[in-house]
Amino acid sequence: MSSRKESPAHSLIAGSLAGAIEAFVTYPTDFVKTRSQFGGKRESPVTIIRTTVQEKGIRGLYSGCSALVIGNSVKAGVRFVTYDHFKSLLADKEGKVSPPRSLLGTSSHIFVRRFRDRVRTVAGLGAGMVEAVVAVTPSETIKTKLIDDAKRPNPQYRGLVHGTISIVKQEGILGIYRGLFPVMMRQGANSAVRFTTYTTLKQFIQSTARPGQSLPSGITFGIGAIAGFVTVYVTQPLDVIKTRMQSLTAKQQYKNSFHCAYRILTEEGLLRFWTGTTPRLARLIMSGGIVFTVYENVIRLIGAGSPEGDK
Repeated sequence: MSSRKESPAHSLIAGSLAGAIEAFVTYPTDFVKTRSQFGGKRESPVTIIRTTVQEKGIRGLYSGCSALVIGNSVKAGVRFVTYDHFKSLLADKEGKVSPPRSLLGTSSHIFVRRFRDRVRTVAGLGAGMVEAVVAVTPSETIKTKLIDDAKRPNPQYRGLVHGTISIVKQEGILGIYRGLFPVMMRQGANSAVRFTTYTTLKQFIQSTARPGQSLPSGITFGIGAIAGFVTVYVTQPLDVIKTRMQSLTAKQQYKNSFHCAYRILTEEGLLRFWTGTTPRLARLIMSGGIVFTVYENVIRLIGAGSPEGDK
């Protein structure tokens, strides 16, 4: 099976477009997730949606959306370019990153399989770390503060630009990097698990198809959705800590991420770390499907290969 390496420009364009579309389509679920993770009285997703729509209309569910769309676009572009670069270091002559195959029995094959599987995981982890610093932390901090501010009787921020300028004026440039540590940990785990799951499932399914046959969009969506599902429960505590560290009152309440985790555990209980799991799960299932489906189709249209480098 012949293949070629994706052009970084193609990966960037396809990834950025996929990220922007995914962020806009799934934003209401992210809004509900973020609102439910703030401290204070617990609210169910249904209650948050109902009260927001009653008070601010459908547009209320899109408070802070522009920050996430821009950040997600940059994040997805960085993710695919970085992942493709790391992945190319371990691809075979056909451009494939082979998943573990139980039918290979020699010790040398086992060593190679394990090495490739570990490097594939490192590729996802590396992509997640880079995107956390470049795109995710600033966009997530601004988004979270805009959502937190919007639920106040008299919001102080008038949109993305005014909010960003106000945050930098009040807290300095570090103000938009609140929660960097939990964001890096969450993004690294997200990418490592998601890409490993996606790559393994896709190549397994392709191994049952004719050489060179492209997977239908429905299958690609399903594989991406499963990959999104797998990441949720492991990384949810980091997501809750991230939201708390990026809230408007974080500076007064928490010394650092570890202190935040300690206070949540001792004052609110262990289960509080999994607040917002349902809306986040809904978003990640849709996210995985949308991102990989859009990416593959855009790559196909502009003449490059698939995210895994095989055609």
